[in-house]
Amino acid sequence: MNVLVLGSGGREHAFAWKIAQSSQIDKLFIAPGNAGTAQEGTNVDIAVDDFDAIKAFCLQEKIEFVFVGPELPLVNGIHDFFLADDEIKHIAIIGPNKEAAQLEGSKDFSKKFMQKYNIPTAKYQTFTKDTLENGYAFLEKLKPPYVLKADGLAAGKGVLILNKLDEAKKELKSMLTDAKFGDASSRVVIEEFLDGIELSVFVVTDGQSYKKLPEAKDYKRIGEGDTGLNTGGMGAVSPVPFADQGFMDKVENQIIIPTVKGLRKEGIDYQGFIFFGLINVKNDPYVIEYNCRMGDPETEVVIPRLKSDILELFEGVATRTLSERDVEFDDRTAATVMMVSGGYPGAYEKEKMINGLNNAHDAVVFHAGTKKDGPKVLTSGGRVLSVTAYGKNMEKALERAYENVKKIDFEKAYSRSDIGFDLKEVKKK
Repeated sequence: MNVLVLGSGGREHAFAWKIAQSSQIDKLFIAPGNAGTAQEGTNVDIAVDDFDAIKAFCLQEKIEFVFVGPELPLVNGIHDFFLADDEIKHIAIIGPNKEAAQLEGSKDFSKKFMQKYNIPTAKYQTFTKDTLENGYAFLEKLKPPYVLKADGLAAGKGVLILNKLDEAKKELKSMLTDAKFGDASSRVVIEEFLDGIELSVFVVTDGQSYKKLPEAKDYKRIGEGDTGLNTGGMGAVSPVPFADQGFMDKVENQIIIPTVKGLRKEGIDYQGFIFFGLINVKNDPYVIEYNCRMGDPETEVVIPRLKSDILELFEGVATRTLSERDVEFDDRTAATVMMVSGGYPGAYEKEKMINGLNNAHDAVVFHAGTKKDGPKVLTSGGRVLSVTAYGKNMEKALERAYENVKKIDFEKAYSRSDIGFDLKEVKKK
């Protein structure tokens, strides 16, 4: 079968890597892709939000499956675009429709959904510029730190956690009246701060049944010990040591099942991946956020642990026969360490030559922000490479990943040296 993957990051490289291993694949294309995805299939110079160009390409290459990596085309309705067009409605889109993608596209929608279906989450209220004073009053009732979330997509920057009340009020005004995040912050969700340790849980669903994927824990801050600015993710591990059977049973019964059933009750047809951003508060799971796609860099540890043929799963989603498909996982731990450009997530330079990519041993190097220049591979983004390794436990997997990070180099390359640090502390307790 012929498959098109939309996206250009480490997540999309991991999916392309896995799809390329399928016994069912004939031709694999990635749009727009990167230097790493070019090793798995054929890159195509089409933007993920150019729906007309994507349609034309799908017809030209007789594409049967389109896997949508990033959230933007999903929130903008690429699934609906295909369904509404007689020429391409037979092509399966692996990713939810526009209504379903509101789970990620609108914080207010997702919080109302959780409240309606008794899914554990932080207490909250939503405000607009017309209710700014009410927002101030709500902040005054909360204890610090204060959590402010732009309702819409803000390129991963729309969540602020502030320790001082006056700062929180100032930022609320900036978001609502000064459009700090554009239209994304025309509504702002303020919620109580939950103190605990985070993890990510994933399912794939055909709208009726679902299959759980391995859980993961990622690290968003640029600095050691989770300090400094937020990034797109500096590393991840899977499985998560504290997510034992008892905890995961709570996740399934209190969160996953009510979510899938709730979507059906709402008449929302959801076909694709659901990402549950969770926090463990005294051994009880709470939902921080939903995403309508897989996470990054969590994908780079979850997909390597999937032993089943991924196109079998995609076929199950497309034909609503997912319950009949077998899913098998690798028992080993997978750990990934992100190599980023110097200065990231602030200003950084691009087009630095990457050396040592062929030196990686017992590891998979997923490309996040790279491009080809003849035989050379250059940096083209803030997050550049995700180095993933397996091990019999978290320590061994991380040790192997870090060994391979040392073999690869580009000017001003940086990576955190403490991925998994908090999980080691949890294990000691």
